[in-house]
Amino acid sequence: MVGLISIRGLTLAFARDRTRTAVLASLDLDIAPGEFLAIVGASGVGKSTLLRVIADLVRPSAGTVTVSPPAPGRRAVALVFQDARLLPWRRIVDNVAFGLEKLRIPRAERRRRALEALARVGLADLAGRWPFQLSGGQRQRAALARALAVEPHVLLMDEPFSALDALTRESLQDELARLCRASGQTVLFVTHDIEEAVYLADRVVVLAGAPGRIVAAHAIPAPRPRDRTAPALQETAHLIRRDLTAPDRVPA
Repeated sequence: MVGLISIRGLTLAFARDRTRTAVLASLDLDIAPGEFLAIVGASGVGKSTLLRVIADLVRPSAGTVTVSPPAPGRRAVALVFQDARLLPWRRIVDNVAFGLEKLRIPRAERRRRALEALARVGLADLAGRWPFQLSGGQRQRAALARALAVEPHVLLMDEPFSALDALTRESLQDELARLCRASGQTVLFVTHDIEEAVYLADRVVVLAGAPGRIVAAHAIPAPRPRDRTAPALQETAHLIRRDLTAPDRVPA
């Protein structure tokens, strides 16, 4: 399968204090157009590092990461972090437009796309507010709007809902699922929450070991929209837990 992102033999190691620490080893992965792919694994296994390699923020030690080139006025990837990282001196609409400034898009078009993205995440009425005037969930919606505004081929999400309360987290999960169904957006979503992964994803990849390796992949056999209590989701979550806790997959 050839995807929007194709990863072959990806290996990453850091050298520090004359010690070489391997983080990721020999990863092969494809992400298909329109796929929602979740990556789960224990803390420190290299999930977030993998996203940073794909986003070209970290160089791999070996292997290749091929990202389909975007059309003019778009970006290949956009990254949403655990915290919203909004600029406090910019109003919300200007925060959302920030990612468009390097794409040489006229100011009026940047504003139009920012307002459209805010409307998609339910924040159209808050475009003129400052970041401190928004709740945690609203700030994370604004961060999502900022990523959507650049119309990325692949949306990279690094545990974006983990710092929110349970009700807000479920609400944003539902909103993200709705947006992806409507737009066909391709998503690579990193999380340590297995239930979140199986609820949102078309496919869940399990990363484990030291260095981190892909040890399993599960297609999610459940139609959309989904019921969080569906037996198929619960069974897949059970299988993923088994993958993560197998003796030969737990770091020493």
